Amino acid sequence: LPISRRGIRARGVHRPFGHRREGAALARPLRVAGERGRLNGVGVYAVSGGASGIGAAITATLRERGDEVIVVDIRNADIEADLSTADGCTQAVVELEVRAPDGLDGLVACAGLGILFFEILFADWVDPQSAKEYIAGMILLGVAPCTAMVFVWSQLVKGDANYTLVQVSINDLIMVFAFAPITAFLLGMTNIIVPWETLFLSVVLYVVIPLLAGYITRKRLDNGQDHHEIARFTQKVKPYSIIGLLAMVVLLFGFQAETILAKPLVIALIAIPLLIQSYGIFAIAYGWAYLWKVPFNVAAPAALIGTSNFFELAVAVAISLFGLNSGAALATVVGVLVEVPVMLSLVALANRTKHIFK
Repeated sequence: LPISRRGIRARGVHRPFGHRREGAALARPLRVAGERGRLNGVGVYAVSGGASGIGAAITATLRERGDEVIVVDIRNADIEADLSTADGCTQAVVELEVRAPDGLDGLVACAGLGILFFEILFADWVDPQSAKEYIAGMILLGVAPCTAMVFVWSQLVKGDANYTLVQVSINDLIMVFAFAPITAFLLGMTNIIVPWETLFLSVVLYVVIPLLAGYITRKRLDNGQDHHEIARFTQKVKPYSIIGLLAMVVLLFGFQAETILAKPLVIALIAIPLLIQSYGIFAIAYGWAYLWKVPFNVAAPAALIGTSNFFELAVAVAISLFGLNSGAALATVVGVLVEVPVMLSLVALANRTKHIFK
């Protein structure tokens, strides 16, 4: 995103970096030096969110090829600034101007899609409080790996059933021990403080109890190693589980129907980063599996599992923390709306590219 003398300019759209409706803008400008070319083949780049994850990988790649990289992040970075606030954005640009007086060759934004879109790109259309709630909802969606619908997606690509079961089991264990601390950490980075007891209670109610109930039920039915009892029980409860899932989805959209119909622009704005996240995760996982020569019947479900979200948990936690009519709950409901068509399109893509794994 080229930065002009007055802010960000991308595809003809100009908006001050860190601008909000109340008029907060940069006190000082920063120029990107894309026009000046690279000196001696070495470029100068700024990477936000470069201390970890994808940002750290991009930073390493740029430095390996000889570029100078200035990492901007909330901690453990060349420039430590909170980019979820206008003051943090201003601080980052002021320090970048000092470190790169001749300008930058490029800016790589990896500080989080939700923050990037709702704190910066969509700032003119969303008020600050709603933006924080939407970001919180998207964080909850991203933190919760799917443990149910992935069996459907795996079956549609004829994936390895044993691998899918093992991966889902690992996802369950991750959520039991890591969902609460990861959620608290990520929400804390966006200045949203949540009570730990509520997070732990959500994990117990929506993950631990169902997991224990399933384990106990299976142990009692399979006590004599009679798998027919399990099959008979599963066949009996299957219609009720489908009815329960459909009822939950209908109720969710029913409670949010007024907002969905009244604010179609907001729904579209929330969907954009969710779509980028979904297709981006699938591309990374699927491409990586191909490079590692992983068989298709493992590569496809692996990428689909990484992409899919445990939206039931995300919705429940959003409602518990922020309320039924909150922006966070709305964002998770939009996640439900987006997920099914996105996952079906990825299933179709996987099946069409199956031949490249042979």
